[in-house]
Amino acid sequence: MTPANAVERELESSSAAHATPVVFVVDDDVSVRESLQALIRFAGLTAEAYASAQDFLKRPRAMVPNCLVLDVRLPDLSGLELQNHIASERTDMPIIFITGYGDVPMTVRAMKAGAVEFLTKPFDDEVLLDAIRLAIERSRAALSDGAEIRVLQDRYASLSRREREVMVLVVSGLLNKQVGSELGISEITVKAHRGQVMRKMNAHSFPDLINMARKLRLGRAPRIVRPEAA
Repeated sequence: MTPANAVERELESSSAAHATPVVFVVDDDVSVRESLQALIRFAGLTAEAYASAQDFLKRPRAMVPNCLVLDVRLPDLSGLELQNHIASERTDMPIIFITGYGDVPMTVRAMKAGAVEFLTKPFDDEVLLDAIRLAIERSRAALSDGAEIRVLQDRYASLSRREREVMVLVVSGLLNKQVGSELGISEITVKAHRGQVMRKMNAHSFPDLINMARKLRLGRAPRIVRPEAA
């Protein structure tokens, strides 16, 4: 990735979390959909409604803060099945379940899978709006975290192979001399690579670099074993 593209991506990523949020509603009852849309829009939020899980899945993933108000009972995929379907793909989309036929096992299952709230119809409008506001904040935080990780991945991808090796070893706690011994290079060369890593990763301090490595989940490189001299 070129420096110009990297900057563009950083700008796009940072703006996504601050974009206008949208609330998705999936319910097969048209009167419920229209009522929820009106309530959500009256609260100053954008709302999109769908009659089935399949209709909703055709909609491209939203890259703005969002949440899903989801009926448990639907004509194709159930609400719980839809929750399982999008759990790994749309972690930035918190779910609020609504149902007229809730029970304890169903509620427990939904909440364990990460639902923000499980409301039984009829429910108080303010209770739903409070849940939506909480969900939107969670989505905004998830998008922000995701954007930060993507930026760090781009920076890490800009490192050379040797710079990545040096970064992994120095953040694991090795001194420059030890890194040099591990990689078979001089301490001066290690310092040069370390300086390049700090610059390319845009790390303002060594603790900052360690934090970046933690977020990238960089593991310690295996120790390099070289044959002893005869």
